[in-house]
Amino acid sequence: MDSSYSVISKNSNVELQKQTSKLLPPSDEESFVNDFDDTRSLVGDQEADDLDFDISNYPLVNGKSSQGGSGIHGAVFNLTTSIIGAGIMALPATMKVLGLVLGFVLIILMAILSEISVELLIRFSVLYESRSYGEVVQFAMGRSARVLSEICIIVNNGGVLVVCLVIMGDVMSGSLHHIGVLDQWLGNGFWDHRKVLILIVMVVFLAPLCALNKIDSLSVTSAASVALAVVFVVVCFAVAAIKLVEGTIDTPRLSPDFSSKEAILDLLVVIPIMSNAYVCHFNVQPIYNELEGRSPHKMNRVGRITTAICVVVYASTAISGYLLFGVATEADILTNFDKDLGIRFSSAVNYVVRIGYILHLVLVFPVIHFSLRETVNTLLFEGSPPLSESKKRSLGLTLILLALIYIGSTMIPNIWTAFKFTGATSAVSLGFTFPALIALRLGKQSNTLSFVERSVSWLMLILAVVVSIVGTVGNVYSIRSKSD
Repeated sequence: MDSSYSVISKNSNVELQKQTSKLLPPSDEESFVNDFDDTRSLVGDQEADDLDFDISNYPLVNGKSSQGGSGIHGAVFNLTTSIIGAGIMALPATMKVLGLVLGFVLIILMAILSEISVELLIRFSVLYESRSYGEVVQFAMGRSARVLSEICIIVNNGGVLVVCLVIMGDVMSGSLHHIGVLDQWLGNGFWDHRKVLILIVMVVFLAPLCALNKIDSLSVTSAASVALAVVFVVVCFAVAAIKLVEGTIDTPRLSPDFSSKEAILDLLVVIPIMSNAYVCHFNVQPIYNELEGRSPHKMNRVGRITTAICVVVYASTAISGYLLFGVATEADILTNFDKDLGIRFSSAVNYVVRIGYILHLVLVFPVIHFSLRETVNTLLFEGSPPLSESKKRSLGLTLILLALIYIGSTMIPNIWTAFKFTGATSAVSLGFTFPALIALRLGKQSNTLSFVERSVSWLMLILAVVVSIVGTVGNVYSIRSKSD
């Protein structure tokens, strides 16, 4: 793509902070001036003056428009909330299929690859002045690829939000084999009707939060959601530790089961679910855009802190949840907490876990909805003013999306069904396929990709294609085997 300014070398370590009066560090300022002088000598003084390289025209780089935005802690909370949502409920079930050893290894591996892909996405978003995921995809692969990436965001985020509502319904009103919280408290009645309960939660709690127009407005609620997730993990881990000491936990499987066709199909289906665990890339640019004093280095810190938190939370939840319930672990582990856990105050613990995580999902919902709404707006109203400047359009999109998500929640039977399809398609594309292609294409154009980074990008791309094919094949065979 034609540009009116020269590309900055990857070794320049540019730090563009709003607090400093200089555009570049002292070590790189002379190089940048020399590059501009070389340009002037090539195109002429008059044409060089016409280049009009004014850094104030590039708010994504200079950070000036981020004044009053969120700090590192707020950004960490928002990014962590984008990751730790409904997906954590399926991790103990994936551990049951993969075994403790392979499951733990995949949690670490996916975290590392996801963090690398996020950092590459940040680098090229800043280098090419892209304020959204779709924009940087368009720079790399064109308009059609941008539309495809935005459709992936809509499918992925819409699926996640549907799953959130499904979990809320499972916990509050119960499911086929499990008792809901309201059933235990009040017995059967009109008050525990699943669709009515979900609708009340959406209107009273979710709609007001989803109506907010800036993601940094959700920093406080994101912090609360992370705290509730930590409470859930601590309780699960503590109960598992108590039962382990008492010797009442069955011996867990350490490796996958290949003894039957059904077990192999479960393995094929569960790998895409693991690849879905760390997908937060759709919110990286919105969070970066509102980061106070933003720079790639500062956003990378946010990403690494977030990844470390998520690894601890995921590993603790997956292992302790599987140890607690063993082969009886459900796709939505919250539904397992309706029985006696075999410890003192079991009933109170069950209520704390289930109600606490429902509150967590209520606070996660608006963060995922934010990027969904922004993407739909970009896709349908390209060139229009931002949603923050059009309250009517923002409110209209919010109401329509919430209505569609509610309808979807009444049609999906369980969270496993949603995750195994989004994990094999949209999630793996957003988390690995597009970031790898962006790095390979734009890295070649700008010569800012090292040999190691290029190799890792190819590895991510190959793994994404394999996971997508394997997951899709597994899903198709799983459907066919159930219909036979």
